[in-house]
Amino acid sequence: MAFGDLLEMTVGFGKFQAINIALLSISSSFIACNNLLQNFVAAVPDHWCKMQQGSESSRYLNVTEEFLRVFLPMDREGRPDKCRMYASQQWHLLGTNETQGNGSQPDTQACTDGWVYDHSQFTSTIVTEWDLVCDRKSLKRMVQSIYMAGLLIGASVLGRLADKYGRRTLLLWSHFVVAVSGTCGAFSSSFPLFCFWRFLLGFSLSGVIVNCLSLNIEWTPTQFRLPVTMCSSFCFTIGQVLLAGIAYGIKDWRWIQLSVSVPFFIFFLHSWWLSESARWLIVNGKEHIALKQLKRVAKINGREAEGDRLTVEILKASVESDQLAAKKQSVFDLFRTPIMRRITCCTMVVWFSTSFAYYGLSIDLQGFGVDIYLIQVIFGAVDIPAKIVAYLTLRLFGRRFTQVTSLTLAGSIVLANAIIPKDLQTVRTSLAAFGKGCLAAAFTCCYLYASELYPTVVRQTGIGLIATMARMGAMVAPIIRMSGDYISFLPSTIYGGVAVIAGLTAFFLLETRNIPLPETIEDVENRSKKNSKRVSKLRNEDVPLQEAQESLMKQRV
Repeated sequence: MAFGDLLEMTVGFGKFQAINIALLSISSSFIACNNLLQNFVAAVPDHWCKMQQGSESSRYLNVTEEFLRVFLPMDREGRPDKCRMYASQQWHLLGTNETQGNGSQPDTQACTDGWVYDHSQFTSTIVTEWDLVCDRKSLKRMVQSIYMAGLLIGASVLGRLADKYGRRTLLLWSHFVVAVSGTCGAFSSSFPLFCFWRFLLGFSLSGVIVNCLSLNIEWTPTQFRLPVTMCSSFCFTIGQVLLAGIAYGIKDWRWIQLSVSVPFFIFFLHSWWLSESARWLIVNGKEHIALKQLKRVAKINGREAEGDRLTVEILKASVESDQLAAKKQSVFDLFRTPIMRRITCCTMVVWFSTSFAYYGLSIDLQGFGVDIYLIQVIFGAVDIPAKIVAYLTLRLFGRRFTQVTSLTLAGSIVLANAIIPKDLQTVRTSLAAFGKGCLAAAFTCCYLYASELYPTVVRQTGIGLIATMARMGAMVAPIIRMSGDYISFLPSTIYGGVAVIAGLTAFFLLETRNIPLPETIEDVENRSKKNSKRVSKLRNEDVPLQEAQESLMKQRV
């Protein structure tokens, strides 16, 4: 009897899984808050050069833009330039609509005494704290790339450690470090120190993401995997809307950072209630602990009698060949056999592209020219219908169809948006929201699909590797956004093109709907062979009636 069947027959799906899912899904909400925190803690308010009069400049800012003509040149839109100032005051421009006098352009220079910021929308951001504007504006995007680099490295390192030391152990450590690094980041006294804490936050948050997924999936019987994954995905959507509410109520970046970090201390405490994955325990030769955990879960689910029938011998038999396999596995085993090699390469492309396009659209919300709180809510809310459609297609048509369709459709929409004129702001924003919804559906499928494709012995290693690719995509996305300063349509073209390529790549993955989780690499290879034999058998059975009659006559003779 395979372990999946054993899990379903003994503990089933009940109270334990409901509590397990609820506790782990709450973490997902605050993961979303931290991933998109850049939109608010690094928001760029209106700003102008601080004039030589020092503190009086703030009074000038609140008077009229006409008065600012004396000190600041106008940009192409007729507004005060954000990064340049006149070398000397142009008092003759006061009360006129002129931008220069006597037919000559007054000399300008870069801001010499810092900037004045409009605090009507944001009391404080890291941009106003450390003047990350004009020549230093690339540092703002670098913060997000550093955070994503932490996620990238963490996914690779912590995924492998979770396969070695256990899912629950790494989850406890990750929750605690996220809480500490996020809290310390809120009290950073310098920009380099803030970048360090953001990197550590991203690194440890990878452990939360990877291990929450595995603990949910590995305690869930096969027929309930899809609803469980969808539940976690919807909690991620709730987190995006929650972030907008937190940022709207708290205008200071330090308090916003603190409010999405402190809850992880609570998550650290409730993680002690969670049970280690029984699959992982058995595969790693800890059958006695696995037996104790399974009986505990069976008792919570009201199936104590079924749990009492379990023995160490039964558990060993359920994964008899897996224990030896687990001791030999490494990241190289993801590429050792043909089917595993295909799965690994295709999922790497899919995860990189999905994350690349998703965060390319989600991070720079100010660029849409819409109220940032409103568009954050819209971009979060649009995920709800998108994920409902994804749930239906995953259930009815399978994982591969959903992955291919969502990525191809998202890429096509983003590509179409690249050629729409900028003055059609409503159309552009609507298409971007729709495309982001398709990418959210693709992300939902990614997590479920990958957990079903990789066998237990290398599941964390495999997910850690492809999660690394996803973080690499998220890290590169803000850098690609900078190319829009030179060619406006280039970022959207790249985001959309990469998503379409990923959709085509997903065609080469195996379908996993209603199939038990594989335990070993051999299970994955055998699954593919069985599908091939099934197709071959159907083809062989499709013979002409005359040949069948001739064969029957020969047998009679």
